[in-house]
Amino acid sequence: MKLQVTQENLNRALGSVARVANARNPLPVLANVLIRADNNRLSIAATNLDIAITQYVGAKISSEGSITVPARLMQDFISSLPGGVIELSLDELRLHISADQYDSVINGIVADEFPVMPTITGGTSWTVAAPQLKKALQQVVFAASNDESRPVLTGVLVHTVDGKLYMAATDSYRLAEKELGPNKTAVSLLVPATAMQDLLRILGDAEDEVKVTHDDQQVRFQVGDVELVARLLEGKYPDYRKLIPQSFSVTATVKRSDFINVTKVSSLFARESAGSVTVEIDADSGKLSIRSIASQLGENTATATGTMIGNGGITLNSRYLLDALQALTADEVVFGFNGKLEATLLKDAGGATYSHIIMPLKS
Repeated sequence: MKLQVTQENLNRALGSVARVANARNPLPVLANVLIRADNNRLSIAATNLDIAITQYVGAKISSEGSITVPARLMQDFISSLPGGVIELSLDELRLHISADQYDSVINGIVADEFPVMPTITGGTSWTVAAPQLKKALQQVVFAASNDESRPVLTGVLVHTVDGKLYMAATDSYRLAEKELGPNKTAVSLLVPATAMQDLLRILGDAEDEVKVTHDDQQVRFQVGDVELVARLLEGKYPDYRKLIPQSFSVTATVKRSDFINVTKVSSLFARESAGSVTVEIDADSGKLSIRSIASQLGENTATATGTMIGNGGITLNSRYLLDALQALTADEVVFGFNGKLEATLLKDAGGATYSHIIMPLKS
């Protein structure tokens, strides 16, 4: 193998794929990236057996070949080089890298030991705009669970309801759902949240369409010259839509920035009580107040004004409340609940396509 490629292109490709390589895996080759030159194009790939990412890079290829090299070393080294043309050449299992005043050799593992990169033959395909998908991922993925004892909740559900595409995630304490708009294809995919986090990094500032292809076991996202393939999670996702309240006895419509500020201040006093804060709504005064008590430090009440309907209070985890408020996008948000032991809902005021539910704490 012998080729020339720009430092910028190679560095970008390594940044997209190398994160998937896992140095803690018992298979040493999975800590490597696969560099392959064939059919007059260069591909950089990595996998952890559940997620695989491949990026194709424009390069001037003199001779074909392939090798796997340590992902971390390769990424750190290439990112340290100055911009310009890099020459890669392979001598058995030694990858020679030459650039300007740098001349290095990285020892690799034969490409035959690298797992076969997954492919989807046939399957169902549809497209979604990259900026729209990126926004949905930012608003939903963080609500997925990290608890491997309930693997279904470590995924993000991508599904259609009445001809509209939705994305949802929950850890059983909170739930985030985003509507992405009409989709004629019937979809029901449970994608690992870790794969969605990698997809979010890949999307970056992409403006084009993302092509999604899936079968019963895998899903592939194609964004420009990058493709991510993930193994779908098995199991039945909870019927979460039954949990979304349709009406409220107590609501507050307030400026999102004000709500964030009073929550942040109150959370400082809530560290001792595992983030517990009490949100009170008073329609008579038109105020929403958040109260937190730290027996050793003191107590705090912070207030925001807005449009209130009904009177009542509910105790929530302040970190969950902040996460939800920061995921919302409108200048004003609606906060509603029925009883202090029932789910509370946050959404953007006016034409909301994003809903965030937080389960209350026992006060």
